[in-house]
Amino acid sequence: MRQKEIDLAQANRVVLPCSVQEYQVGQLYSVAEASKNETGGGEGIEVLKNEPYEKDGEKGQYTHKIYHLKSKVPGFVRLIAPEGSLVFHEKAWNAYPYCRTIVTNEYMKDDFFIKIETWHKPDLGTLENVHGLDPNTWKTVEIVHIDIADRSQVEPADYKADEDPALFQSAKTKRGPLGPNWKKELANNPDCPQMCAYKLVTIKFKWWGLQSKVENFIQKQEKRIFTNFHRQLFCWIDKWIDLTMEDIRRMEAQEKRIFTNFHRQLFCWIDKWIDLTMEDIRRMEDETQKELETLRNQGQVRGTSAASDE
Repeated sequence: MRQKEIDLAQANRVVLPCSVQEYQVGQLYSVAEASKNETGGGEGIEVLKNEPYEKDGEKGQYTHKIYHLKSKVPGFVRLIAPEGSLVFHEKAWNAYPYCRTIVTNEYMKDDFFIKIETWHKPDLGTLENVHGLDPNTWKTVEIVHIDIADRSQVEPADYKADEDPALFQSAKTKRGPLGPNWKKELANNPDCPQMCAYKLVTIKFKWWGLQSKVENFIQKQEKRIFTNFHRQLFCWIDKWIDLTMEDIRRMEAQEKRIFTNFHRQLFCWIDKWIDLTMEDIRRMEDETQKELETLRNQGQVRGTSAASDE
């Protein structure tokens, strides 16, 4: 049975003042925005595939992404990890309201994976064992309640006032700010939708001497990611509440087009940068910043434009 492969499992529950239907758009919009914020300096997210799938009666959207994460792992891992080993493949099957994501690493092969299984339900996080684990396995799973309005659950380095649900109020929906008792108030407010994202995170990391330390680090980071992401999602609600799924797919296609064009240029410009040092790059960055400021104030609009609909 699949439960025998579980090394460390944690069930995260994230309650939100939106409907399951609204969340589908908000999640995809926020993923696209967060991906842009995490990409740069040779690290970040590369989208290989984003396409519909249908298998064994299940239909949804399949994505395959590559994460380049050298600076985003603990120092003790960077010290011992071989060059190129901190590249991770994420494959996701989004058959909303159920989603399954599996992260693997080509260097560690079968000794590493992260599996995230998510059910989105129209409730306040009160359902037990929504993923249908056997009773003995379920007893070993730690349940973590994430409160998007609780600043104490946010790392100091992650805090942003404009992404704080305790301060934010939506101009379009009038939802927020979320006070200390917002979940109780939500339960008694028939005019505001409610939902919970039930996220079961299963981790396998087989490396002698590091297994427990790394597994616990990853679970902590997953909780951190879920917390920050859903705080952003709520505070960005005015940006996505009026979007349709067609709008989201156009955004995703545009992001992939920009990313593809960038790497084609990077390769074709190799003779221009292959002999540069980091000192050269830093000087160029300073010069480019000044040049961009001048162009922004005086120059014409340049760069990639929207693709033709034809």
